[in-house]
Amino acid sequence: MANIRSAKKRARQCIVRTERNRERISRVRTFVRKVEEAIASGNKAQAVEALKVAQPEIVRGAVKGVLHHKTASRKVSRLALRINALAS
Repeated sequence: MANIRSAKKRARQCIVRTERNRERISRVRTFVRKVEEAIASGNKAQAVEALKVAQPEIVRGAVKGVLHHKTASRKVSRLALRINALAS
């Protein structure tokens, strides 16, 4: 346990930030799961709408630092490719 006042504050901040980041990651995963469920159902229109809602959330995760920006870009790209493959 920290003894110095600034170290105690850092420990408190770490707990709060960890919880906040966990919520952000969970939120991103939820939106990605909704897109994947729409793709699995085979409904392209529903999948496109789900991706339109999920994309800003994924990007927000990258901006807030819970995802690497290239990871976020890759997730969006792969979801879009899977949606486009539904037509053919």
